Amino acid sequence: METKYFKFYSPALCRDMECKIYGRTGRPVLFIPCQDGRFFDFENFGMTNTWAPWIDSGQVLVLAIDTIDAETWSDTSGNPRQRIERYEQWIRYITDEAVPFLRQVANQQNGWEGYPGVMVFGCSLGATHAANLYLRRPDLFDRLLALSGIYTAEYGFGSYMDDLVYRNSPIHYMANMPYNHPYIAQFNQKKAVLCAGQGPWELPDSTRRLGDILQAKGISVWTDLWGYDCSHDWYWWYKQVEYFLPYLL
Repeated sequence: METKYFKFYSPALCRDMECKIYGRTGRPVLFIPCQDGRFFDFENFGMTNTWAPWIDSGQVLVLAIDTIDAETWSDTSGNPRQRIERYEQWIRYITDEAVPFLRQVANQQNGWEGYPGVMVFGCSLGATHAANLYLRRPDLFDRLLALSGIYTAEYGFGSYMDDLVYRNSPIHYMANMPYNHPYIAQFNQKKAVLCAGQGPWELPDSTRRLGDILQAKGISVWTDLWGYDCSHDWYWWYKQVEYFLPYLL
């Protein structure tokens, strides 16, 4: 498997950020690690083995990036306004720096002149971030694979709510999206999967709630709740990737 490591200064975050690309050609995929995760988790936790058939065959090109959860969602004793402002900076790092870089690499290595969208993938809090990115920026992301996510900002911010927390709480802002919002037509030209187990450490109600909200708005989404044996664990996420990825590709 071809891999490349990069370290760039991020103007949005005012610090260096590390990342790694897996593969050479194919659809660009952005991987968001689990809570407090690093870019190397994609490899260290064995997700590369699960994605290998699609990476090695040139169907996907995966960019794994860092979170800054320790400064934002995980820092529950910190100032909530400062934490959500920092999170918005991380969102800008992704949309204005990481995604354009990934698209540039994909275009160059595939010989394309332009590619319309990127798949965003994450597990646990990574799924929360992935769904938020997909729902906020359908101009950038055309596929979503969100496994075992929590889709309300209450997880990181409790009862605190302001304009930025609201903007990053999918269950809240999607519930209030007008039925004639232009994003709805865009979503229905794309593919999205929300999946969670119902076993130990899973919180399937969040997945169910977001799926119900999207479907009530007329937005096509595959919401799938697995059984009571399916726990919040990499073992199950490997199985879910193998199951859903053919549909998304």
